[in-house]
Amino acid sequence: MELSVLVVKALIIFGVFGITLLIATYSTYAERKVAAFIQDRVGPNRAGPLGLFQPLADAVKLFFKEEFVPANANKFLFIAGPSLAMLTACMSSAVIPFGNTLLIDGQYIAVQAIEVNIGILYIFGVVALGVYGIMIGGWASNNKFSLLGAIRAASQNISYELAMGMSIIALLVLTGSLSLGVIARQQGETLFGISGMNWNIFYQPVGFLIFLVCAFAETNRVPFDLPECETELVGGYHTEYSSMGMGLYLFAEYVNIFVASAVMATLYFGGYNFPFMYDLGLPHNVVTILGTVVLFIKILMFIFFFMWVRWTLPRFRYDQLMNLGWKILIPLSIANVVITAAVILLKEEYFR
Repeated sequence: MELSVLVVKALIIFGVFGITLLIATYSTYAERKVAAFIQDRVGPNRAGPLGLFQPLADAVKLFFKEEFVPANANKFLFIAGPSLAMLTACMSSAVIPFGNTLLIDGQYIAVQAIEVNIGILYIFGVVALGVYGIMIGGWASNNKFSLLGAIRAASQNISYELAMGMSIIALLVLTGSLSLGVIARQQGETLFGISGMNWNIFYQPVGFLIFLVCAFAETNRVPFDLPECETELVGGYHTEYSSMGMGLYLFAEYVNIFVASAVMATLYFGGYNFPFMYDLGLPHNVVTILGTVVLFIKILMFIFFFMWVRWTLPRFRYDQLMNLGWKILIPLSIANVVITAAVILLKEEYFR
């Protein structure tokens, strides 16, 4: 591989990691601005122009706070918990294709940190490990309320990962690939005479709705933020945390929101594809850069949706959350798989 290609690939890897952290950082600012807008108040506006330095001020505040470790806590696991939650959150974005390919010195380079043919399985595996970070932190705190919050998070994640996995199976039956790169490329095909519009949302609307609901539960966001509850659990799995231990848990939540938004945009809303992308007559690299911009617009819209829901909907009770997961979403996702498979078989048999 030539040096220029290696440099471009390295820049893509660092870019993916840096953009993930940057968007997660400013999601905290956006969350407060959106909340202020919905509640008809000002929001952060003191630190820097328009309050844009507020996330940096929050980070400095967390860094310089005293790191308190309870006397009877397991100190190693107490530190490992938030570290694992943050590590798994950052690892998930590595396989997401943020663009098509760049043509450099006659070689096509994918705008993707790592290209693996089991990308969706990789994300599910890494995201599933994230609950260990919460469980370890809750257990190591030696606090009953923290442990209860961690158990809530674990049972909630298990319940909703089943439905989320089944919704993805229907999509995999349709696309025939586990690679996120392949799934994104397939959606760039022509639909109704428009290139770049063969999006999976047109074929899997029910699967997308199931995935969307499960994504809220996986990221512990309202209306499924049951692992945290001041009235029932004092705080939640992070009750005993302060300084950057608390900061890592909070930051991991925003990284998870970014990854969930990127996965939904890639799987169901065309990824980096946009209407008429191949009909404009633009050079290949320009189309790729435009596609990357379009993908980030889609991701930011999903992040806004997460925030909008948080500040407008009430939270579920825990029994309602379990009922929704086990009695509604899982049967619905199984039915979606069966119907999708039946439609594909019928199409192959009679409409080929």
